[in-house]
Amino acid sequence: MSEAPELPSDEALAAEHAIGLLSAAERAQAERRMAVDPGFAAHVAAWEARLAPLLEEIDPVAPPVSVWPRIEARLAANDDTAMLRKRISFWRGAAAGSLGLAAASVAVAVMLATRPPTLIAPPEPAPLLNASLKGDAGITPLFVAAYDPDRKALIITSLVPPGSDPVHVHQLWLIPADGKPRSLGMVEPGRSRAMPMPGDMAPMIAEGATLAVSVEAPGGSTNPDGPTGPIAAKGALAKI
Repeated sequence: MSEAPELPSDEALAAEHAIGLLSAAERAQAERRMAVDPGFAAHVAAWEARLAPLLEEIDPVAPPVSVWPRIEARLAANDDTAMLRKRISFWRGAAAGSLGLAAASVAVAVMLATRPPTLIAPPEPAPLLNASLKGDAGITPLFVAAYDPDRKALIITSLVPPGSDPVHVHQLWLIPADGKPRSLGMVEPGRSRAMPMPGDMAPMIAEGATLAVSVEAPGGSTNPDGPTGPIAAKGALAKI
């Protein structure tokens, strides 16, 4: 039987942790390192993912009643020298017949050692939302908006010609599922504006929520609970 290729020290330690070959002190040290070293933690996770299918292929076998007494009798002999011998024998390979089921698992782990770690696909980005804000006639949008849930930023563009109503301002409102308007700020005619959403506001900007623009006196609505002036345009957010 040919010897398995040697692994880099970090990979070897990660595999030993995943298989359970470390002593209690070594395991505690490895887990402390996992908490501060993302690269090493990724190695351990990759080894656990590689070895997990083995558990599904092995039928459970009840051990003889004499096993536990024999293990308890030998616990005192589990010193560092014995652990070192155990780890050396693991990396050099073991005869399947001599170590039984444990050796079979180890042999498969050695064969997998040269394979690259399984890459975990990143999560899918949240879908973008957009809205066309139209007046009562509902023909041509007066404002268009887009929201990026990952960046928590809303971009609103006014299609109203600049200077068309110099004595009023346009105020943007979010009307989420609870029906209570929240002011998002002013929108200048003919301009675009990016609006980062605060943490408490971002969850409210969801599919089906309404964006509305009211016509207000300079300075905006004096009503803290909603618009003072009439609604010029509104539209619901939908997935792009």
